[in-house]
Amino acid sequence: HVPPCAGTCYQQAKQVLHVAVPDRLQGRERETGILQQFLREHVQGRRPGSLYVSGAPGTGKTACLSRVLLDCKDELARSRTVVLNCMALGSPHGVFPALAQHLGLPTATGREQIRILEKHLTAQGPMVLLVLDELDQLESKGQDVLYTLFEWTQLPSSRLVLVGLANALDLTDRSLARLGAHMASSPRLLHFPPYTKEQLTCILQERLGQVAGDPVLDSAALQFCARKVSAVSGDARKALDVCRRAVEVVELEVRGQTLLKPLHRGEL
Repeated sequence: HVPPCAGTCYQQAKQVLHVAVPDRLQGRERETGILQQFLREHVQGRRPGSLYVSGAPGTGKTACLSRVLLDCKDELARSRTVVLNCMALGSPHGVFPALAQHLGLPTATGREQIRILEKHLTAQGPMVLLVLDELDQLESKGQDVLYTLFEWTQLPSSRLVLVGLANALDLTDRSLARLGAHMASSPRLLHFPPYTKEQLTCILQERLGQVAGDPVLDSAALQFCARKVSAVSGDARKALDVCRRAVEVVELEVRGQTLLKPLHRGEL
C-alpha cells in the first residue's frame, strides 16, 4: 500500500519509529504501576530495599524505568539518584569507584572503597536510589560484588534503594542463592514478559498515528509485522526497526515513481 504522501511524512514516520522513550508505554501499565509504587514506598517512605527487574531485550525494562524516573522527578527531588550502565564499567568491581564518583566521595581501591561507601550509605542524609542496568555484567567469582550491593540495603541505618535490571529471569536464584538466607528480605522481583501481537500492534499504531495525513503503512502491514515479531521474540525494538525499514522502502518506491512519471505537454 503506497499512499499519496508528501516527502516529509516519510521523514516524520521514520522519526516516530526510532527507539526512544515515549510519553506513555503501551502494554506496560501494570509494570509502570509496580515501579512507581516501589519507589514511593522505599525512596519517599525512607525504607531501604531492592528490586530486581528481568526481561528479554526489547521488552521495555529500561524504557519503562526511564519513563517512571522522569514522571516521578519531583517526588524524587529530595533523594539522590544514580543510574549506571554496568556494560560501561571495566570490571564488576568498577561499580564501586563509579558510584563513589557520582556521590562526590573520594575514590579508592579494594576494601577501602567499599568501606567509604558503606560508611556514607549508613550515615545521616537523603535516600540514595541506585539503578544498575545490565546488572548481570557484575557477576564475578564468588559473586562478592552483587552480594555487597544487595546486602547494603539490609545494613542498620541504610539509606540505599537498589534497582537492578537484567535479561535473565533466574539471576537472583542462580547467582544470589545466599541472599534469602542472609537477608531479612530477598530482592523483590518484577518480570517483563515479551510483548504480544496485540501490544506490538498498538505500539506501532500509536507511533505512526502521530504522523499527519494518510497512513504511511496500512493496518494489515502493521499486524503482519507484529505477528511475526511476537512469534520470534516479542521485542518492540525489532518491530520498530522492521517498520522503519518498510517506510524507507515505500519512500524509495514513491521517489522512483515520481522520477519516472512521464511529463505532460503543459509541463514541457
